[in-house]
Amino acid sequence: MKILFVHQNFPGQFLHLAPALTARGHDVRALTDAANTRSSQVPTWRYTHKAEKVDPAATRLGRNYTTMSDRGVTVARAAQQLREREAYVPDVIVGHSGWGETLFLKDVWPEAKLLVYAEFYYRGRGADVGFDREFSPPSFDQVMIAQGRTAHLGQALLHADRGLAPTFWQASTYPAPLRAMIDVIFDGVNTETVAPNPAAKVTLPSGQVLKAGDEVLTFVNRNLEPYRGYHIFMRALPKVMAARPAAQVVIVGGDEVSYGAPPKGGKGWKDVILDEVRDQLDMGRLHFLGKVPYAQFLSLIQLSRVHAYLTYPFVLSWSMIEAMAAGCLVVGARVPPVEEVLRDGFNGRLVGFFDVAGWSQALIEGLSEPERFATLRTNARKTVRDRYDLKSVCLPKLIALIEGLGPKPA
Repeated sequence: MKILFVHQNFPGQFLHLAPALTARGHDVRALTDAANTRSSQVPTWRYTHKAEKVDPAATRLGRNYTTMSDRGVTVARAAQQLREREAYVPDVIVGHSGWGETLFLKDVWPEAKLLVYAEFYYRGRGADVGFDREFSPPSFDQVMIAQGRTAHLGQALLHADRGLAPTFWQASTYPAPLRAMIDVIFDGVNTETVAPNPAAKVTLPSGQVLKAGDEVLTFVNRNLEPYRGYHIFMRALPKVMAARPAAQVVIVGGDEVSYGAPPKGGKGWKDVILDEVRDQLDMGRLHFLGKVPYAQFLSLIQLSRVHAYLTYPFVLSWSMIEAMAAGCLVVGARVPPVEEVLRDGFNGRLVGFFDVAGWSQALIEGLSEPERFATLRTNARKTVRDRYDLKSVCLPKLIALIEGLGPKPA
């Protein structure tokens, strides 16, 4: 089969899937944004997209669709060139619907089957919008804005043959007629690589070395921001650090905005929230590492005694699943995407997202009594191996889905 992956940041969610399909003898290619600097062994074409500035006053609720469909047009024109100049016609196209890239691909290649990665469908109520009243007070305007942001997502799936979502909760955000098109298969975690390691150690910028067995609390996200509960975690820390004077707290994440709005003023969320509690913390035991290489992240979760994971009702982070695979005690926010994976008292702990005192208590207990939670750590890894393992569970299902879309042997 000829299989084309389309993703502005390829390989993205298809890091393992694309090479696995190549290994099965398929002709696998990718189409990505020329600005994407990530490398891949998959032969890759690049399109150049110049994002035109959108006038919110002119486009109003259509501004998001304008942005996404503009990229869709760019990708479709690049695809048309591939068809005309190289006579390239894929059997199956696999693309992410989030940026509009797949919107017009069936108009270029109507004979191809199209599978779109349906990661999340915005909702005015019942998900992230209006969840955190401190930073996003609920309003009907927000409801309409969220609804307006779904136009390209609905169109992408309507013009596809199938959809793919990583979790059942994320699939459930789609309206029922679209939900019926979606297969739920997680991207997969390589539990051979992401596994407990009693020899794990990390050298901090100060030169201090942390190793497995040390009293270490970790918090990891792409960026430190309210959507991922950074403010709640930081507000829980004063009691944790006071109760556990030997604990080292390691925070991984950038100071940009992945989701939601930036804070007012010149500071990023990292410092805005840190400034609230700075004078209550032992800054010598609080370590901000910024964004780190994957190998360092892996060592960190392997040596972590307790890993805190918070999120609004939104896309579930790989890092939580990986922390469970590494044998961490994960304390997670009691929100639907987390509850799909984490069961309180079985394979982790759950705390209400806004319960700062509850977070302090749960983190203190995890740090002070590691033996008490040994079974939870074992069950956490077993959960990932049984349900989210890359090689034995996820890749076989993903490969079967894609190969099932292709032309049938004569």
